[in-house]
Amino acid sequence: MTPGYIAITTLIYTYAERIDLGDFDGVADLFSDATITVEGTDTQMSGKAPVLAMYQATTRLYPDNGTPHTKHVTTNLIIDIDEGAGTGRCRSYFTVFQGVDDFPAQPVIAGRYHDRFERVDGGWRFAHRHMFCDLFGDLSRHMLIPIGPGGELPTL
Repeated sequence: MTPGYIAITTLIYTYAERIDLGDFDGVADLFSDATITVEGTDTQMSGKAPVLAMYQATTRLYPDNGTPHTKHVTTNLIIDIDEGAGTGRCRSYFTVFQGVDDFPAQPVIAGRYHDRFERVDGGWRFAHRHMFCDLFGDLSRHMLIPIGPGGELPTL
């Protein structure tokens, strides 16, 4: 495995860890030089402050521990890297599980990420994340906004 492959894999898994910890500031740090888009919507968030605002406005945190009580599981990573150009791409799947006191643990949404990365000053970072929301379960305890089969998200 190349250093780029390891760095990109780590970035993808770090996103899952941070969002599950309710660390939206840390999530926004990952995308401070990137853009997030969502298939089928006009959603386009670029930079740390807009990304942070998006997660704060859309994702429920619970007062008992400040997390969304989720586990984002990212699988099927297909990574292509051009080490010479300092660019990379990854296609992956995600499944989000959630469980709270009145809501037994279950999958609430699944989809895909299409990510682009760039190497800057020897380190790798997200350049773009495009989300596809493919399967929907009960998101009522996870999202603060309605989200449906079209992946509708508000424009912030």
